[in-house]
Amino acid sequence: MSLPEIETDICVIGAGSGGLSVAAGAVQMGARVVLIEAGEMGGDCLNYGCVPSKALIAAAEKAQVVRRPRFGIAGTEPRVDFGAAKDHVRDVIAAIAPVDSQERFEGLGCTVIRAHARFTGPDRLEAGGRTVRARRFVVATGSSPLVPPIPGLDRVEALTNETIFDLRERPDHLVIIGGGNIGMEMAQAHRRLGCEVTVIEGATAMGKDDPEAAALVLRALRDEGVTIHENRKAERVSGGDGSVTVHTDAGDVTGSHLLVAVGRAVNVTDLGLDAAGVDHDRRGVKVGEDLRSVSNRRVYAVGDAAGGLQFTHVAGWHGGLVVRNACLGLPIRARTAHIPWCTYTAPELAQVGLTEAQAREAHGDRLKVLRAGFDENDRAVASGQRTGFVKVMAVGGKPVGATIVGAHAGELIAPWAMALANGLKLTAMTGTVLPYPTLSEASKRAAGSYYAPKLFDNPWVKRAVRLVQRIGR
Repeated sequence: MSLPEIETDICVIGAGSGGLSVAAGAVQMGARVVLIEAGEMGGDCLNYGCVPSKALIAAAEKAQVVRRPRFGIAGTEPRVDFGAAKDHVRDVIAAIAPVDSQERFEGLGCTVIRAHARFTGPDRLEAGGRTVRARRFVVATGSSPLVPPIPGLDRVEALTNETIFDLRERPDHLVIIGGGNIGMEMAQAHRRLGCEVTVIEGATAMGKDDPEAAALVLRALRDEGVTIHENRKAERVSGGDGSVTVHTDAGDVTGSHLLVAVGRAVNVTDLGLDAAGVDHDRRGVKVGEDLRSVSNRRVYAVGDAAGGLQFTHVAGWHGGLVVRNACLGLPIRARTAHIPWCTYTAPELAQVGLTEAQAREAHGDRLKVLRAGFDENDRAVASGQRTGFVKVMAVGGKPVGATIVGAHAGELIAPWAMALANGLKLTAMTGTVLPYPTLSEASKRAAGSYYAPKLFDNPWVKRAVRLVQRIGR
């Protein structure tokens, strides 16, 4: 007996950050919503990405605090229970999971189908033996770890972010292919938990970030004992039980475990998009600035599936935009100039808008680069967190980008992200009174340096001040 066909307003494919944002927003605004997920509710971020990685980083940070002698407190080598650290990771996921659960979304009024979805036409798909017809579809399928075509890689046990958090025995020597944010975060975390770690990067490690800021991060990792090989191409992989060797163009690296962290592959290859008339390629669904398919206006794509920046917060933001458009008919534009990101190493590195190099290319002599070092910030000095700086790229009194490297950079980037999102001037920062002492004062100091020459090096200001002193009462 066939199951009855479902007719709905919005059908969401994928229960990660983007899909859940659409489903929760749309159903609470009165739309009929079907939510389809073949894997784990919460998607990559909750189960294999942001949440478990930050939980492991937190455990590693505690080990490092014990290890380092500071402030008159003796340091000692910590006794690390690697399995217990992974229990902490599981506990964190379990604590957050109810927010993303099937039960919660069914409670909100969504119809949840736990099966693989495949389009069978421009206005319908099949999932779990059901046919779903919808006025609007949202492809929110995210991405998976990219496994490069390195000879021999398929014949060894290679970890990815989807499997490394299940590893309960501490690796003696973790070899990581990939020097981006995931590779560097995992390198430092595992080193702090007692592993020997080697990173192999075919180009420049952290090459997408501001080079000056990235250099501080790489120096910190090397100082902690992480070996980082840059500009070394992994040509093949070999190994057996408990040993794996990465053969590079500049020598071999052998370890006990291998982590592949070279990027992400968008999950759009098995959705039947051709049957729906949805143009796509390996980067994702081809969409306009309104996140709608250029070839089938019934279909939206959000997050990684939209072919742009691959960040959880971008997917969530996309979801909110789609709700505005699909439910209220409001125009939307998914621009990216205000999108921040952060690498959660120690020191952290956060960026929003243009880097210095990008800003110089775009604005030339109009650009002013404003700086404030953490070594000049009283809170940073008092807490022993003097490594780092705030760098703001400004044009005509407005920020066009900000780079922060140092403690809590991911938190400190927030006002700059708000400034770029809302077109604020530097005066919004300089006119804000901040509590003393705080790390945030570094941002205010950087912003203030834009106006300092106009006030302190201007002969007309000095003449005006002298006049006021002569005639003032």
